[in-house]
Amino acid sequence: MNLLVIDVGGSSVKCVATHHKRPVKFRSGPKLTPAGMVRRALRITKGWRYDAVTIGYPGVVRDGKIAVEPHNLGSGWVGFDFQAAFGCRVKLINDAAMQALGAYEGGKMLFLGLGTGLGSALIIDGAIAALELGHLPYSRTLTYEDCVGKLGRERLGNKKWRGKVREVVEGFRKALLPDYIVLGGGNARKLGTLPPQTRLGDNSHAFLGGFRLWDAREPKRAKRA
Repeated sequence: MNLLVIDVGGSSVKCVATHHKRPVKFRSGPKLTPAGMVRRALRITKGWRYDAVTIGYPGVVRDGKIAVEPHNLGSGWVGFDFQAAFGCRVKLINDAAMQALGAYEGGKMLFLGLGTGLGSALIIDGAIAALELGHLPYSRTLTYEDCVGKLGRERLGNKKWRGKVREVVEGFRKALLPDYIVLGGGNARKLGTLPPQTRLGDNSHAFLGGFRLWDAREPKRAKRA
């Protein structure tokens, strides 16, 4: 089966496909609607052949559907009919969970995506759960996303931001007890020295996760309580 994988981020939208592994992209931002995303994705992938689509969405996805409007994009995402828009089968997954799926190598893994915000996902023995750690309160006025996301790096400067990332990673390690942590997202490569028991992810893992989502042997999602 030929697949189109779309990674929707707060700064850009990237697309690859089974026979087009080099990403093409366009800018996103706070005014991007789902209809606009589909229209531009179809435009830059014109001529590509695919049977189904995976979309990594920067927000809450429940039972394969968008449950909450995004924090860093426009409105109208909840209830949007992507299958009708693309004219084929579509699977939706949280963007951090998609990248985590591509980076997973067994055991208990915590994924933290350092991008426009802070994406997060946990995989335990193949069961994947998207998290929303970035929106937890870090202080009375700031969330974790405010501290280690793009705006936090711009506000603090690289040196202080790196220290804050190490502090946050260590806190989540103590709370969630993963075997290892993968740091992905566009800002992960700005860290320099990595915190202990972590490894650097790669943006290509997001696309690999998008392909794996259709694999019969893919890691299962954790069941909701």
